[in-house]
Amino acid sequence: MLGFLRKRRLRKLRSSSEETLLMHIGDTPESVYPFLEKLISEFNPEVIVHTGDLVDNVKLERRPELIHLYRAGLRKLARILKGSGARLYIVPGNEDDPELVRGFFGNAVVEPGTVVDIEGVRLALGHTWKDVVGVEANFKLYGHNFRLIPGGLNAVLAVNFLFLPSGRVVRVDYPTGTDTYRGYKLRRGL
Repeated sequence: MLGFLRKRRLRKLRSSSEETLLMHIGDTPESVYPFLEKLISEFNPEVIVHTGDLVDNVKLERRPELIHLYRAGLRKLARILKGSGARLYIVPGNEDDPELVRGFFGNAVVEPGTVVDIEGVRLALGHTWKDVVGVEANFKLYGHNFRLIPGGLNAVLAVNFLFLPSGRVVRVDYPTGTDTYRGYKLRRGL
């Protein structure tokens, strides 16, 4: 119910606002790609920030032999994000292959701790909270774990929509089961 209400609020704000809409995502397993594609199609963000672990169901850091599965997932996500027409910022995470990410996203790839200015609002971009905690910025965008910091927007907890320059934030929950596909919660049988 809460997700429905948040989407309704987002629709209302989007239809009544001339502001730039930024969509912040992170730690995305392939299972959420269709959900992200729907959100992008419906809300048409001008800017998309991905704060790392682009194919989070493939734990490349621990399983480098799965590079072929990672590459296939990365190709799917690149098609969705690049096809959106949005300005992209991609911060590679610990489960990413930075070289492959650059191959798919080129100049959209930025280093952790990068600060960008959009509509006069300073945004610090990182994969983990440690990348942005000491950086001077209006908002600190990151993911990786469940940690919250002052001024932070954590993409593990929700898809963050940020209206700029006002700074209004609407969080939309990921689909049920996302944490399981990320490997954060173990599947339990009866």
